[in-house]
Amino acid sequence: MNLGLINDAINGDRRSLARTLSGIENGTLNIMEIQQNADIPHRIDSGNWKSLAITGAPGVGKSCLIDKLLSIWAGSGIKIALLAIDPSSPRTGGALLGDRVRITSVDDDSLKENIYIRSIATRKSSGNVPLIVADMVEFLHMAGWERVVIETVGSGQSEVRCAAIADRIVVVEGPARGDGVQAEKAGLLELADAVIVNKSDLKGAEKHAEELLESFELGLGDVPPVMLTSALNETGISEAADALLDLPDTGRSVRARWRERLLAHYERKILESPDLEEILSLLAVGSISVDEAINTLGGQ
Repeated sequence: MNLGLINDAINGDRRSLARTLSGIENGTLNIMEIQQNADIPHRIDSGNWKSLAITGAPGVGKSCLIDKLLSIWAGSGIKIALLAIDPSSPRTGGALLGDRVRITSVDDDSLKENIYIRSIATRKSSGNVPLIVADMVEFLHMAGWERVVIETVGSGQSEVRCAAIADRIVVVEGPARGDGVQAEKAGLLELADAVIVNKSDLKGAEKHAEELLESFELGLGDVPPVMLTSALNETGISEAADALLDLPDTGRSVRARWRERLLAHYERKILESPDLEEILSLLAVGSISVDEAINTLGGQ
């Protein structure tokens, strides 16, 4: 382990930060070893969330909305990092990593010192948020980044995996996305600490927000805030930024979060097994059953 590299990253060197995060992502650096050996300064706990997952279906404007939020937060002096998750091809393993195209706030000279952006591919993870992202979030906190936003892939119900690693969960919706029943099917009633209906300049946004509120009122726990924004017209953005910065835990996702963390721990055990490739080859030729593979990998 290159302690010099890691300590440079913790002390603010961005090149070292990028290399350290790559090591964590690739599995060559272990977060527990870093915690035990690196020179980590004491950080003051803000008392609120440290990681915020922003999820939602493709096309609702997550990246543009996040760009506006980053500008406001960084402009107020908060050091904030964005981990943008992109899906990997199940066949080639490649990923577009295109979220950076829509994030322009980091190019602002007055803001860029307070913003850090990194794209991450899902790789072998069965969920849309790689398990290793939790370790990357932890290291960013060690390096002085006060808040970390996780932008998830955005493909519907499988977004539940973001519950495994985030302190708060924000769901971004758009106009004409369906009624409250669709919201319940997507897991919003169980997971959302807040909902943002973006593209409020389009017809149907207010109606959709009302339907979401009606659905939430039928569920358990506190009703999460439902906010209307337009990233295009920059309406409602400042209000949403203020509300999200001090967003309380509604308690809606506590059970789901621990369920996903339990599943994530088991999944990591399987994915990090040195015998995984051999087991996959045996499954491909029919030499063993799925149950036998699970027993072999899960029992290690």
